[in-house]
Amino acid sequence: MTYKWAILPHTKIKVAKMSIPTSTSVVESAVIPAPLSHVWHYIKLQDFSKFWTAIKSSEHVKGTSEETDIIKWSFRDGTVLEVKQEEHSSISHYITYSVITAQPELTYSSVLSTIRCYAVTSGEAEGSTFVEWSGNFSSDADAGVIQDAKFKRREALADLAKAAKKA
Repeated sequence: MTYKWAILPHTKIKVAKMSIPTSTSVVESAVIPAPLSHVWHYIKLQDFSKFWTAIKSSEHVKGTSEETDIIKWSFRDGTVLEVKQEEHSSISHYITYSVITAQPELTYSSVLSTIRCYAVTSGEAEGSTFVEWSGNFSSDADAGVIQDAKFKRREALADLAKAAKKA
């Protein structure tokens, strides 16, 4: 069997690329012990660097139209993503975004991600927030990409929990 090698985005991990059928979606979630208002405060593309420790900076991309929200995320490992806000609802507490450019280039064509926040209204976790972070990748994303996305979302959700508890 012949392998091609790739570096996972946001890591220095080298993986063998094989053609293995895989799901092209990922969903990670967490119950964050903070009220919805504290958590939702961070769910703006330009504010991800305020909670996600992997991101060094986030800033609006200059030269784009006022109707288009495009944010540049510069990661501590040197990766730079430009993400476009596709949907945002302050009523339903969700945001959807896509990656439109990446340096280094991604090994897949596209990804559409959504973060949804729900107030936990009863039970042991009452007063907390349930956060779900999904990603739907193009069919050329391999198992390594999906695994990387899973772990990055888990890390970011843990960082979000720490930030929201301080708020």
